[in-house]
Amino acid sequence: MTETTLHADRLDLMRTFIRIVEAGSLSAAAVQLGTTQPTVSRRLKALEQSLGIRLIQRSTHSMKLTVDGERFLEMARELVTGWLAMQAELTEGRNTPRGRLRVVAPHALGQDQLMRPLADYLHRYPEVSVEWRLNDRLPDFAAEDVDCAIRVGAVNDPSVVALLIAEVPRIVVAAPALITGQTPLDPDDLVSMPWLALSTFYQREVVLRRETGGEKKAFAIAPRLATDSLYALRRAALEGLGAAIVSAWLVTDDLSSGALVHLAPAWRAAPLPMYLIYPASRLQPRRLRTFIDIVREAMPRNESGPQRL
Repeated sequence: MTETTLHADRLDLMRTFIRIVEAGSLSAAAVQLGTTQPTVSRRLKALEQSLGIRLIQRSTHSMKLTVDGERFLEMARELVTGWLAMQAELTEGRNTPRGRLRVVAPHALGQDQLMRPLADYLHRYPEVSVEWRLNDRLPDFAAEDVDCAIRVGAVNDPSVVALLIAEVPRIVVAAPALITGQTPLDPDDLVSMPWLALSTFYQREVVLRRETGGEKKAFAIAPRLATDSLYALRRAALEGLGAAIVSAWLVTDDLSSGALVHLAPAWRAAPLPMYLIYPASRLQPRRLRTFIDIVREAMPRNESGPQRL
């Protein structure tokens, strides 16, 4: 057996091992791989022998990763993913992205503002398909087989590259029925109002800054409704259930029609950063690089900083 064949065989063995773990059993992995359980068992044994360690502890009715198996699983996923990305990069051509791109995007932005650059990307590159997953959490890139994610809010994971692509302005709004008399112009006038909260970014306190001068005011709230959905928050505000801090892009039409009123318009909550994130250790296939370029092109940076939605 040549050294090249040995490496190729080991790559296949690693892919079989990953499939066993993800499928939960040797028999389920065999079905997914289109082979037999004895074949999958032999591949696992060959991998363990080549490494000189036990990866999976097996009994009649269960299987469990060993400590070495857990460590090896993470490394194997990185190796296999990197190899497949390199293979795709070399075979898809310099100017023709191909294959499937898996993206995780926030629920609200992924159904609205991000659809335009997504559509542009698919129009430009007809040989690419996109799996557009809507989720507000940061994914496990290797375990979930995700190429990149778009996230609103801070990113503290040192294993990823986070490109700042935009900022999301936030304002205070309420239904007209909630206001008695003139529209409140100062944060002090908002303290006694009923409040709604977007639990992912504020829960018990409202902090506002004056757009000119930077003066800051903060006050405690006891929300009548707390939700992790921006759409649910907007709907509750339209129903007159309370004042809310929302992303400005979401309520543009509501403010124009008078369905919502912009409260304390000279004051805003701190804008939220929006990042495009991908694993630092993973080779970027051309379909990912072109997607990054199009998203950044759709939200260009200006001289004073990132574009605001």
